[in-house]
Amino acid sequence: MRYAIISDIHANLEALSTVLRALSLEKIDRYLCVGDIVGYGAEPEQCIERTLELDPVVVQGNHDIASADLSGINSFNDIAREAAIWTHKKLSEKYKQLLKKLPLVYKNRFLTMAHGTLHEPQNFHYMLDRHAAILSFDNLKTKICFVGHSHVPGIFTYKGDLPEYFYSQTLKLEKSKKYIANVGSVGQPRDGDPRACYCIYDKKNSSLEIRRVAYNVKKAQKKILAAGLPPYLAHRLGDGV
Repeated sequence: MRYAIISDIHANLEALSTVLRALSLEKIDRYLCVGDIVGYGAEPEQCIERTLELDPVVVQGNHDIASADLSGINSFNDIAREAAIWTHKKLSEKYKQLLKKLPLVYKNRFLTMAHGTLHEPQNFHYMLDRHAAILSFDNLKTKICFVGHSHVPGIFTYKGDLPEYFYSQTLKLEKSKKYIANVGSVGQPRDGDPRACYCIYDKKNSSLEIRRVAYNVKKAQKKILAAGLPPYLAHRLGDGV
């Protein structure tokens, strides 16, 4: 079973389309989306539609729910708040209801998904260090969990002591360890690399791989500016911040 895991698309259709073209060239059995399909970018409904075409498992991100009903926007910075309000106005009622109904956590026998953390998933905490990761490992009942939210790819491993952290690598999974993989961001990377980021989990081969692919950043930037969204949201895409 090979899973493709995407997250933090943020209404960037250029990035999403490029990632999906790359994935179409190989065998993928199931798609997973770790939230924030919308927010920041200029094409929220188009990105929802492309994502749904994959028949994926999707969990709710903070920008998904904020764009659907404006909840939580008081905790956003000014630019994120403006983008959420813009997106709310652009979304049809059908898609608002869809985003509102997404679960915060998904779990099957093999894997778990949450946008930020498994510890208080409704609060969308950031998992920025090994101490924060422990709280999620304490709640993890499967071997592996996929998260996003920080837009920085990396993999935490845990065997009962302080977790180890590996930035954006391919790892062979060990039977004695648990794993939390931040799959990075398709549409708004923040690790200094502007290329779209996604993850492949090969269950049969017990491997995790963080991948990058270049997309047409300038086209995405032009769409953001033409939509009247804050210019910073366009400029940051070129720097991957």
